[in-house]
Amino acid sequence: MKKGYIPALDGLRFLAVALVLVDHWSGDAMPFQASYLGVCLFFVLSGFLITRILLNAKQRDEKLERNHSFSLKQFYIRRTIRIFPVYYLTLGILYILNVEPVRDKIIWLLTYNTNNYIAIYERWLGSVDHLWSLAVEEQFYLFFPFLILFLGWKNLSKMLYLCIILSVGLRLFFYLRGDEWVRPYVLVFTCLDAFGIGGLFAYYVWQGKQRVIEFFGGWLSIGMSLVAYILIVIWSKSYGEGHNFVTDVLLRLFESLLSISIIGKIVVNEYQQTANWLTRLLSSAVLVYIGKISYGIYIYHNFVYNFYHTPDSSFISRALNKLQSVVSEPVLFQITKICFLSAITIIMASFSWFLIEKPINKFKERFGY
Repeated sequence: MKKGYIPALDGLRFLAVALVLVDHWSGDAMPFQASYLGVCLFFVLSGFLITRILLNAKQRDEKLERNHSFSLKQFYIRRTIRIFPVYYLTLGILYILNVEPVRDKIIWLLTYNTNNYIAIYERWLGSVDHLWSLAVEEQFYLFFPFLILFLGWKNLSKMLYLCIILSVGLRLFFYLRGDEWVRPYVLVFTCLDAFGIGGLFAYYVWQGKQRVIEFFGGWLSIGMSLVAYILIVIWSKSYGEGHNFVTDVLLRLFESLLSISIIGKIVVNEYQQTANWLTRLLSSAVLVYIGKISYGIYIYHNFVYNFYHTPDSSFISRALNKLQSVVSEPVLFQITKICFLSAITIIMASFSWFLIEKPINKFKERFGY
């Protein structure tokens, strides 16, 4: 349970990116905040995987009686190899093509500070809106490895609980102060409950907490968290349209609980070497492949099509107009539209994976823990 590749978690990345794409391309027409849930699922999964990697490294360092600075260096080199090339190549192309607002906001983009720009000025960034979540991930990486590697084993769970409490508390603070909803939504420290819940589960599994393993091994955890999430969504709708106390303060916490229940089921089934329809589905070759290229899919999807910002004169908009003239029934058109846009994005991400990401990722083998 402490290490090892779990294919179904790649399949779960497919689910996360699918929630984001469908919501964004439909113009937020889903009956619930699908893109919020998708991004939160990414954060929780990242918290789990990064914590598991760092716990492995921490134990190995202690076994070999070496300083944790070695693992810290390896971690940052491996993350750089995985994340930077496609991100900065994309920014370079957008800058050359003068895609708005890249040139005007290039410093914010280059330094992974788009989330802080959005929080400070309380406005989005058009075609590069979605890069805020990548900025949150990078900022999380700046401090979290230090906490895991250099805190004592007994203090790790306390630190992770503190992350969760701090995050919810900060969102409540911003809400009571009357800030725009976007500020507590995009700041790294207001997203920490998602990362913390993922990390806490990784820590408990690492410690072999049998009650945790047994709870997530059954379907009760998914059932309870799903019901709680549905009730939270219904509660938020009772306020009417727009943002409110539930969406601004509580929603991410319950999204995180639902996310970890799904992750937990997958991980515990892997540990117990049992299979069910969920793990078999998410372990299918197609979903695992899409999960592997999901980083590229996420980066490119907003440039393929953005409901709010893609001009009517663009090739994609004109193609969608022709498609709508053929498929006029609204629901069927939305489905066809999502499939069409998904195909284009997956093709782009596949080229990116095989030509750029996969060859560069081979360098990670030189920097093992």
